[in-house]
Amino acid sequence: MLFHTWPFALFFIIVYPAYLTLKNTRLRFPWLLASSYFFYACFNPLYLMIISYSTLLDYIVVMKMEKSTRRKMWLSISIVNNLGLLGFFKYGAFVTDNINLLLSSLKIPYALASPGILLPVGISFYIFQSMSYTIDYYRGNVERETSFIKYATFVSLFPRLLAGPIERAKNLLPQMHKPAKVSARDVTDGISLFVVGFFKKVALADYLAMYVDKVYDAPEQFHAPALILATFLFSWQIYFDFSGYTDMARGVARMMGFRLMLNFNNPYLATGLGDFWARWHISLSSWFRDYVYIPLGGNRKGRFNTYRNMFLTLLISGLWHGAAWTFIIWGAVHALGYSCTRELEKTAFYKERVPKIVKQLLVFIFVSFAWIFFRAKTISDAWMILVRMFSSGLENPYCPFLALILIFAVWLYQFAYESSIKWVLELRFVRIGIVLLLILYLVVFAPASDKAFIYLQF
Repeated sequence: MLFHTWPFALFFIIVYPAYLTLKNTRLRFPWLLASSYFFYACFNPLYLMIISYSTLLDYIVVMKMEKSTRRKMWLSISIVNNLGLLGFFKYGAFVTDNINLLLSSLKIPYALASPGILLPVGISFYIFQSMSYTIDYYRGNVERETSFIKYATFVSLFPRLLAGPIERAKNLLPQMHKPAKVSARDVTDGISLFVVGFFKKVALADYLAMYVDKVYDAPEQFHAPALILATFLFSWQIYFDFSGYTDMARGVARMMGFRLMLNFNNPYLATGLGDFWARWHISLSSWFRDYVYIPLGGNRKGRFNTYRNMFLTLLISGLWHGAAWTFIIWGAVHALGYSCTRELEKTAFYKERVPKIVKQLLVFIFVSFAWIFFRAKTISDAWMILVRMFSSGLENPYCPFLALILIFAVWLYQFAYESSIKWVLELRFVRIGIVLLLILYLVVFAPASDKAFIYLQF
C-alpha cells in the first residue's frame, strides 16, 4: 500500500474522517494504532509480530529502567534485542553467503544453508526510532511514556512507518500529549506537501528510473556518455524518490495535526561533504551522529580519533543501507572523501575564495560518483561502469531532454529558495500556483505508477 497508489487513497479516505471524528476522544490513539498496524499488515501480516515484539520489549525496558538501579543492563537488553532483530532479518543471508564464500575459497567442503529470510519493510526505520527512545530515556533526555498505546503509535505511525523520517521521542511524543488540533492551515499545507512529494515520485523519480534502469541493468552495453548521464540522472532519481516519500509522509501527518521533522534540505546545493550530510536524510545522519559518532568519542580525543570515529560512522551508515559490499564501499567512499576535505572546508581560502557554485558542483560530482556503488548491482558492475566511463567510446546516447529540463527547473527553484528572493516563493499565491502547475502536469503528462520507493528495501 504505497502513498502514490489507489489502495492508499482508499485507505486514507476511510481512516482520515474517522480520525477527525475521534481526535478529541479516548479512541484517537487506538484508532491510529489499529490503522497503522492494518497499513503495515497489508504488506505481510507476519510483519506485525516483529514490530509489536520490538515495541513491547522497549516499552518494558524503559518501565524497568525507571525503578531499577541496573539501568545500563536494561539498556543493553534493548540495544542487543533491536540490533539482533535487525541483524537477523536484514543481514542473515549476507553473512551466510560471505561465510560460504570464505569456506569455498579455503577449499573447505562445507556450506551453510541459506536462511531465506524475507526482509520486513521499514524494519531499519522503526528499529532505530524505538531504540533511540530507550537510549534517550537512559540519558535523561525524555520522560517515560506511560501509555503503551501512545508509545506503540509513536513507533508505528503509518505516514512515517516505511521509510521515515526517523523521529525522536522528544519531538513526536509531546505532540501526542497535546490537545488534538487540526487547523485549515494544517490541511492545506499537508495537501501541498503531499502533492509536491507525489510529483517528485511519479513525474520525476519514476520517469528518470526508465533511463537509469536500462543503463545500470546492462552497463556493458553502453558507452561513457550514457553511463555518465545515467549516473547523473540517478543522483536526482534517488533524491526525488526519497524526498518525495518524506514530503508525502510529512503531508499526511500534517493533515492529522502532527509535524514530522524536515528530512531533506536541498542537499545538492551543499558546499562541502559535511554540509551535504547535514542536508541529506537528516533524521538518519543526526541519528548516527548522536548514537554512534558522539558515543565513539566524536571530536573530543584528538585528530586521529576524530577521523577514526567519522570513518566508522559513515561505514556503518553504508552498511545500514543494505546488506551488500556495494553499500559498504559507498559508505567508505564518503568517509574517505570527507576525511580528505574536512580540514580544507574550514580554511579561509575555501570559504571565501572558492565561488559557491564551484563548491556546489564539486560536491555534486563527488556525491554522484559515490552513487555508482550505491546503484550498481555488484562491485564488478560498479568497477565496469567506472572503467567504461573513462575508456569506452563517445557514442552519443539517447538523451531524455525532458528529464534534463525538469531537473534544471528543480535546481533553479532550490537555488532561488536559498537566495535573497526566497520570500517570493513563500507568498501564498505563488505556492498555490506551483501546486496547481504540478497537479496539471501530473494529470496531463505523468503516467500511472506503482513503482516502489527505493528506500523500502532498506
